[in-house]
Amino acid sequence: MSVEKETEINNNKVQILKCWDDMVPVKFKVINDEESTNGEKFESCTDSSWIKKGEKFNEEKLRERIVPWLSTLFKAEHLSLLIGSGLTNAVCSIAKSSIPSWQNIKFDNISKEIEDKIEKEAEKSAGKSGRGKANLEDRIRVVNELIRGMEIYYGLDNDELKILKNSLAEVLQKLAELILNTEMNFRTSEDVLNKNISLNYLVNFLMSFASRPGTKERLHIFTTNYDRFIELGADIAGLRLIDRFIGTLSPIFRSSRLEIDMHYNPPGIRGEPRYLEGVAYFTKLHGSLDWFNINRTIHRIPIPFGAKSIQPYLDAISIDDNQSDTIKQLMIYPNAAKDRETAEYPYVELFRDFAASICRPNTTLVTYGYSFGDEHINRIIEDMLTIPSTHLIIISRDDSTGRIMSLYDRLGRKQQITILIGDQLADLQLLVDNYLPKSAIDFTTFKLDELIKKILITNSNNIKDNVTSGNDIKIEQDEDKNEGEK
Repeated sequence: MSVEKETEINNNKVQILKCWDDMVPVKFKVINDEESTNGEKFESCTDSSWIKKGEKFNEEKLRERIVPWLSTLFKAEHLSLLIGSGLTNAVCSIAKSSIPSWQNIKFDNISKEIEDKIEKEAEKSAGKSGRGKANLEDRIRVVNELIRGMEIYYGLDNDELKILKNSLAEVLQKLAELILNTEMNFRTSEDVLNKNISLNYLVNFLMSFASRPGTKERLHIFTTNYDRFIELGADIAGLRLIDRFIGTLSPIFRSSRLEIDMHYNPPGIRGEPRYLEGVAYFTKLHGSLDWFNINRTIHRIPIPFGAKSIQPYLDAISIDDNQSDTIKQLMIYPNAAKDRETAEYPYVELFRDFAASICRPNTTLVTYGYSFGDEHINRIIEDMLTIPSTHLIIISRDDSTGRIMSLYDRLGRKQQITILIGDQLADLQLLVDNYLPKSAIDFTTFKLDELIKKILITNSNNIKDNVTSGNDIKIEQDEDKNEGEK
């Protein structure tokens, strides 16, 4: 396919699917109602083993390709889910809840010279990561590095350094308030019907992955989000999340969290305890809105979902975030050049969990709403794919920056990668309704399904064997009765 044609297809927001035995990604587009003759919804833009270029088809054909394939991959020995900001956007979109923009947050009171240098370095960092235009997180990362350099060069009493620190504190405070506003806008939304619908889809999305039989390892959920929408969905679903925080009143981050799990002893049954259902491991790779550093100990402060402000909860524990670096120490930002942030506590523990979870044989990693803009995460995924029995499933509403397909081409592990890109494939509602396997926790359900299938197959074979000619049917029960009499 020519470069011009490829560009034309991408500009039309074509859907991209690669699964099963596809040698190359299959691209298709939504057709107009006037072009459809038999209710078809899509038209193929490329040739493949199951569809020809220009051929029209409907969602049923997609389900036949996607659902059995995902069901098989989800039954891997180890299953991990990496969630990006796309999930928050999807949930808020269904609820018709607004998400405040980060573009309006700027560094105030700093000189024009320093501001220009920060912007130039941020653009350079964004270019290395493939993001293109610099965002707020790039600028914050650059300011953090600049502050550290000025502390070394000028000392702590420099006036420009103090101004820059105060400006950074204000930006971080605004960022925290923006994240809270995202939660608050959702919580206070007057569109109750759509809000409930969005929560139902959030719950079903999480349970499609978390519903694992007791013979398989727990689901591991990882996220780069600072908000608490995943925690909200887990609370509604009754899904218990195990993280590195231990405690009740003020949970504390512990390095000894590994291998903690939940079991129970069935009544009247002796032997090894069984896994408690509805449990998953949970890791927030970039920190969280409710994490604070108090006396070099990471605490999770009980801030309600959608609270109007963080400050009252900081006042309750005598923490003034305007005079401390608590928020600054608990949020890290995408860094294309260096990984200094990920080598510091507590992030070193979190990224170790991520690498230990996915870099194992017979592992499936699913990414949803993750744009592959964090190189320190991408490198771990790349290492995972060096293990032949691992598999990566990428589900994304779009690939506007081209990072996903660029990574796919660069890795060269195409047989180990499944792709679902497009609003007709990765839209949260369409994904849950049509393509994700339905949740089924109990292992007995799986055994029952197998038993029913065997019975149906056996009955079908018996019917075929019993049909002799015309309408004459030989009943085996009579034969068994005669055998018994003899």
